[in-house]
Amino acid sequence: MAQTTTPQPKARKSGTALRKRIIQHRYLYFMLLPCLVFFIVFSYIPMGGLLLAFKEYKFNKGILGSPWVGFDYFKTFFNSYQSRDLIENTLIISSMKLFLYLPFPIVLALMFNEVRNKWFKNISQSVLYLPHFLSWVIVVGLVQRVLAPDTGLLNQVITNMGGDGSTFFMMDPKYFYQIMFGSHLWKSIGWDSIIYMAAISGVNPDMYEAAKIDGAGKFREIWNITLPSIMPTVVILFILSLGNILSAGFDQLYLLRTPGNMQLSDILDTYIIRVGLQGGQYGYATAVGMLQGLIGLILVVVANRISRKVSETSLW
Repeated sequence: MAQTTTPQPKARKSGTALRKRIIQHRYLYFMLLPCLVFFIVFSYIPMGGLLLAFKEYKFNKGILGSPWVGFDYFKTFFNSYQSRDLIENTLIISSMKLFLYLPFPIVLALMFNEVRNKWFKNISQSVLYLPHFLSWVIVVGLVQRVLAPDTGLLNQVITNMGGDGSTFFMMDPKYFYQIMFGSHLWKSIGWDSIIYMAAISGVNPDMYEAAKIDGAGKFREIWNITLPSIMPTVVILFILSLGNILSAGFDQLYLLRTPGNMQLSDILDTYIIRVGLQGGQYGYATAVGMLQGLIGLILVVVANRISRKVSETSLW
């Protein structure tokens, strides 16, 4: 008589398999541990402070003991006369950094990939990587020196060419977007090209050999082989960048602000610092910051779902 066996539950089997994988790759998980601790301590635990968005914070009562105000802070922000300008400025600057800036590091990585002189390539990469390690205080200080009226390098060149060298570029709003984007490009393009260079190095060399046999030139190789091969990396980075669409970069914009360009440079990040730390409205500032995170999360989820349907590339 045949014996029947009772199948083990799927949950038990998956738990056993997970345990075996953890034991098998224990050293890799051990190396991952500091990263997990970092995000738990500095990213997940501070999320408890989001309660401030729904409470009127009292120093003597703390976060948990402060009275609830519901969604009053959110209503106050959207009813404020500044909200529209703040959101508009943030979206414009973030869109420039996300959409307009996107091709630049890709093109730079393609250019580095075609350089055959190792000495020149190493020197060029080092020069372009260096600005990433400079703080925005130093970068904006250099920008101010170059664009200073009369004594600035650019104004001196204009004077030597017979023009008026007294233009105060930092105070003129019509130059603000150029200065903002140019300084961001100079500081970030070299470092951001590294991940694209890594993706390019993973392209199968046999594909290039086959293309050469078929008579393809360098441009056709880049267009038909390199770019399609690194497109999954581009899509993943683009989806991740969407999470910061309402965070245009506090450091740079705070330092570039002047009374002349305030109408364009005042964004949500600077507004949160102004009303939160300087004005002491901690709950209100937390509510505005929470809106940034929620909208970014929604955009990432939607973009990931669209990417998964259109192509095979997605975060999850």
